[in-house]
Amino acid sequence: MEKSATAEKQGSFLLAGIVGIGAAIGVWAVMTLIFSLAKVNWQLSELVRQYLVSVGAIHEYETLVDFYTHIKGVEYIISVAFLGAFPAFFKYISRTKAPIASK
Repeated sequence: MEKSATAEKQGSFLLAGIVGIGAAIGVWAVMTLIFSLAKVNWQLSELVRQYLVSVGAIHEYETLVDFYTHIKGVEYIISVAFLGAFPAFFKYISRTKAPIASK
């Protein structure tokens, strides 16, 4: 009986530790968001724009050819993903149901 009480106590310490770490990360994330919004004069759209620029999702292209090359690369990636996923999807859709065994 003592073993289960000890295990239960260790489990509650582990749960408390996980909850504590999660709470610390949550507080850090909220404080980071508030600080970032304060730096951009509380404009959420400007904060999102700066984030997208920093991760490389938004680019400024010098010429139309640069922009077209980028779009073409994205199109090729989408095409390859579709060609890779379509056979599996088709096989999933066209599978036959197993017959029900009767006694």
